[in-house]
Amino acid sequence: MALAVSGGGAAAALASTLLLVLLLCSCCVSGAAHGSSPASAALRRAVPRDAAGGLCEQLLLPLGYPCTEHTVETSDGFLISLQHIPHGKNGVADNTGPPVFLQHGLFQGGDTWFINSAEQSLGYILADNGFDVWIGNVRGTRWSKGHSTLTVHDKLFWDWSWQELAEYDLLAILSYVYTVRQSKILYVGHSQGTIMGLAAFTLPEIAKMISSAALLCPITYLDHVSARFVVRAVAMHLDQMLVTMGIHQLNFRSDMGVQIVDSLCDDGHVDCNDLLSSITGENCCFNGSRVDYYLEYEPHPSSTKNLRHLFEMIRKGTFARYDYGLWGNLKRYGRLAPTPFDLSSIPESLRMWMGYGGLDALADVTDVERTVKELRTTPELLYIGDYGHIDFVMSVKAKDDVYVDLMRFLRANGSLHSSY
Repeated sequence: MALAVSGGGAAAALASTLLLVLLLCSCCVSGAAHGSSPASAALRRAVPRDAAGGLCEQLLLPLGYPCTEHTVETSDGFLISLQHIPHGKNGVADNTGPPVFLQHGLFQGGDTWFINSAEQSLGYILADNGFDVWIGNVRGTRWSKGHSTLTVHDKLFWDWSWQELAEYDLLAILSYVYTVRQSKILYVGHSQGTIMGLAAFTLPEIAKMISSAALLCPITYLDHVSARFVVRAVAMHLDQMLVTMGIHQLNFRSDMGVQIVDSLCDDGHVDCNDLLSSITGENCCFNGSRVDYYLEYEPHPSSTKNLRHLFEMIRKGTFARYDYGLWGNLKRYGRLAPTPFDLSSIPESLRMWMGYGGLDALADVTDVERTVKELRTTPELLYIGDYGHIDFVMSVKAKDDVYVDLMRFLRANGSLHSSY
């Protein structure tokens, strides 16, 4: 297809083409000329778990936890995997507590909540403390690769960003849980799971199903992101290059995904001897000895469009819907710019708790404070100075540092009482 551009458009197209050539060249020579980075070597070494049998069969049932698999279809045809853990290993089947829904972050799946030991993972801890636990897995993850008409090989399967995750996936999942339980839901999200939640809570049809929300590393604004890997990827317009290359699924377990990691690591701007810190910031209490085990489950795929939407947030300082350009925005939103998600429209009655850390290079303290100011409700805050982005879901100390207070909040807002 021929494209006609002029003026600034021609310059932008030329710059994008040059960057694309550089990325392709670096991907081709990185492994041969420089050797693999430690990060890509680990990705190549680890063999990802097959999704066969589902999350219940792989992680929960072997430990004696009751767990059932559910499938929810979104209004745009995606088949979302949902797990239900009605009580703990030693719980009573007819004594189900209030429903709590857990939503994972970017490049993660529902396994995130169970990937450490039963004494350290929030999913197990909630079930063992009397909560009725439901686990979400957004479209595109290895647990949710189904669609009514499309396959993962179709471009349209990956035509979504976190906007659709909030407006379609969460609506379908929460409606299902709400119908089954006939009760308002306690929402727990981490990272992208908080972006999805806070966007969804601005929609009355979703907000009415939520009694309260606990948000780990809450994100709506990304103005102050300092993670070196992310800053570098934004600066080199990685999102635009992937679109130009026709890559719509972003999968760091694929050969191309590993080569992209190598290309970013080999340019001297990012220290990939500790890739996790380069992506999220330092983490005080992450168990590095379990990395090979973690890599059996994560990272999960996402879409290039989702990455582009997140990069838009960084570049523009907005919390808004996806930018389709002037004419595309007019067609979809009736305005030249994408419609923002208005945090002040979240009902004041929707109570919130937020946990955030001083070392987090993604959910920066300044951006979290901006989010808090724009809400009508006054969230309860738990700040831990030496915690990073991953610590809130994978720290070996998170049970005492974070989850005790989180469960206190959930009990206070979910009519569950316990001596824990």
